[in-house]
Amino acid sequence: MAYSPSPDNELAGTEQPFVQHLIELRNRIIYCIVGVFVAIVGLAIWPGPSALIDVIAMPIRAHMPPDAKLIAVGVLSPFLVPLKVMMMTAVLIALPWLIFQVWAFVAPGLYSHEKRFALPMIMLGSLLAYVGIAFVQLFVLDKMFEFIQKFAPQSVAATPDVASYVSVILSLYIAFALAFQVPIVVMLLVRFGIVSLEKLRGFRGYFIVLAFVIAAIVTPPDVISQLSLAIPMCLLYEVGLFASRWFAKKEPEGEEASDS
Repeated sequence: MAYSPSPDNELAGTEQPFVQHLIELRNRIIYCIVGVFVAIVGLAIWPGPSALIDVIAMPIRAHMPPDAKLIAVGVLSPFLVPLKVMMMTAVLIALPWLIFQVWAFVAPGLYSHEKRFALPMIMLGSLLAYVGIAFVQLFVLDKMFEFIQKFAPQSVAATPDVASYVSVILSLYIAFALAFQVPIVVMLLVRFGIVSLEKLRGFRGYFIVLAFVIAAIVTPPDVISQLSLAIPMCLLYEVGLFASRWFAKKEPEGEEASDS
């Protein structure tokens, strides 16, 4: 009779001394730094820091007078702000590489069925983060600034500081990128048996309230951005519930068949 390794001894022989774990962690951190550095160099060559600022400033400039520009109040703002934007853009570009390094570090400690599940979730999480950031850039900022500019008095010139503007939109990028991970969190909770699908369904009403509370905290105090975050979170929660039903039903059958 052929020998079939059980999940209990599947990780046998994969234990590593603590020093080797530290060396592996150091190597993965170096790979992450190199990946971000390569992205920074590429962005510095093309399109350049100034062009990146022009791109992210498009939503607000569309609602400013034709000859109006963002102002730089700080002495070092014309240098530091484009550099900050370029570094954040480099991290976003290198995000799949960074997540892959995290996965490569923890993969030796995972069972084979966990590895098959983890890598698609990592890729899906990266894609959802990009979708959330694109949603902010292409929809949320335009509607938010249109709403805000309607309240500006005629005697007030709306010329925001570029540093404060970049700070606001970067916080929105991070908030939406994290909020769009809701399906991943729901699927992981169900897949690993932390919370049952029935309990998550019963939590639906509480999650709607929680989504609006989170949106009110992490977004600027305007209705447009709050609704733009809360409503997608609620919809993505439903997507996560649907996908969790599929994973919870299909995956265990495949595991049982492989163990038999």
